[in-house]
Amino acid sequence: MRIVSLSVDGVHQAAQRGLYDWLADQDADIICLQDLRSLEPELDHPIFHPDGYYSYFFDSGTPHENGVAIYTRAQPKALIYGMGFANGVDMYGRYLQADFERLSVGSLLAPVATDEASLEVKVQFFDDMQAHLAKISRKRRDFIFCGNWGMAHRRADVENWQDHQDTPGFMRHEQRWLDQLFNEIGYVDAFRRIVKDADEFSWWPSGKVGEGDGWRTDMQIVSQTLKNKIEYGAINKNVEFSSHLPVIMDYDLEV
Repeated sequence: MRIVSLSVDGVHQAAQRGLYDWLADQDADIICLQDLRSLEPELDHPIFHPDGYYSYFFDSGTPHENGVAIYTRAQPKALIYGMGFANGVDMYGRYLQADFERLSVGSLLAPVATDEASLEVKVQFFDDMQAHLAKISRKRRDFIFCGNWGMAHRRADVENWQDHQDTPGFMRHEQRWLDQLFNEIGYVDAFRRIVKDADEFSWWPSGKVGEGDGWRTDMQIVSQTLKNKIEYGAINKNVEFSSHLPVIMDYDLEV
């Protein structure tokens, strides 16, 4: 099973740059897109509904803001919109999940932190999300969470990391959150399970791929039960549809 995930900085712009033509050649079973910046009614053009896929969207309810999508060749048994946090903070980002027989695949867009207030929202979002992930890790179900997580884990994941230790996305509490996710709760960074190189970046805050420092904030994070099912991982550096690059992972799985 192949999953392609990409944060698109606006799906209309990405489509104009050839995103859907490229996706048609990737032989993906599931495609997860983030940061659509479009309301669902604005996506009724056939280009946004590729042949051979079921198409699902979760927009922000506000024009030109966030939104996620899942395209899947197999029809899901259920869809979950949001994570259901009681305080509603999950709505500051976006999350859409497709449930299959024993596998759930989510498309995640984390909240953006630009000032102290939004940083507090992001902290609350991830605190609640960690509790959620810990709870569902006990279920007899496998999970793959694809998305723009808005933070990097290790020094190897941030170019010139010394300059970014106080930058949102690489602050110490964010690194600790990922430490806990991987080391205590037991989830796995699928890409890092396969690729150990230190120069693998998926996002450029400058807005232009290759300009300024690169970060690896786009991840497919999987249940511990899937760690030996990861067969291949790559960040495609030959295409440019946004300030992010596509993450492509192959798993020894069927849905």
